[in-house]
Amino acid sequence: MALSRPALIALTALAPVSWGTTYAVTTEFLPADRPLFTALVRALPAGLLLLGLARVLPRGAWWGKAAALGALNIGAFFPLLFLSAYRLPGGLAAVVGSAGPLFVAGLSALLLGQRPSARTLLTGIVAAFGVSLVVLRAAGALDALGLLAALAGTASMSAGVVLTQRWGRPDGVGPLALTAWQLTAGGLFITPLALLVEGAPPALDGRAVGGYLYLALANTAVAYWLWFRGIGRLSATQATFLGPLSPLTAAVTGWAALGEALTPVQLVGMVLALGATVAGQFVPRKPLRAPSARRTGKAGQGGPDATTVVLRR
Repeated sequence: MALSRPALIALTALAPVSWGTTYAVTTEFLPADRPLFTALVRALPAGLLLLGLARVLPRGAWWGKAAALGALNIGAFFPLLFLSAYRLPGGLAAVVGSAGPLFVAGLSALLLGQRPSARTLLTGIVAAFGVSLVVLRAAGALDALGLLAALAGTASMSAGVVLTQRWGRPDGVGPLALTAWQLTAGGLFITPLALLVEGAPPALDGRAVGGYLYLALANTAVAYWLWFRGIGRLSATQATFLGPLSPLTAAVTGWAALGEALTPVQLVGMVLALGATVAGQFVPRKPLRAPSARRTGKAGQGGPDATTVVLRR
């Protein structure tokens, strides 16, 4: 049964809401200073599980496309995400990530020939400003490596969003298979890096096992399936404007579960960021400038079988 547009957006939004719990789980449950191992455990088991359910492998040029998307959306993004989470205050990393709509606007102009409107740029700035009011607090010295990782992670995910918009997906392939390909490819990309850089896996207690199970299943397998299922019918701009829900969820999680207070300034920031998220769903969709329907699959059609892309946390 076809979903209405509000229902589709609401279901898709569950993904960044789930990703908003990543910082709390990382800091409260997982071993310290193991960003590559954490990224590996989050990606590869989820990808193999979904691949077993989908039972569809890429064909032809899609072996290369799936590998590229997996590297951008998962293989590079996950390690950079956790590296920034370990080295930066969560608030600063979240603000960098909330600039995703602006990255996507620039890449869409470069790769898709879509000029961002003044409304899109203004809405993106308001979203980032609102998130900054929510999550930025007095912090210690700035960690340059953590900041670089956050910027690179945001750029990697944004490039994945735009390329998925450009390529669509093969005929007859659903979002479950597309999600499985990317998670598996990304996990395989991370595996040798984790072993070379961090060595053998750490000893895990019950809390860590529970945290990794949550990240792999609910936070990744289910959340990414909802994300790719939903954003196939949304534009890249609409999808990325759901991103601020992630740091907002992180702030609410800190208040509800960790006893952190919310100030009036933070509440104002929440209103601004949520308003920008809603406004971003009304940005007009622009047709893709694709060379041929055969190359792009069903991208840009906007129907149930069209596909777009990607994540935040």
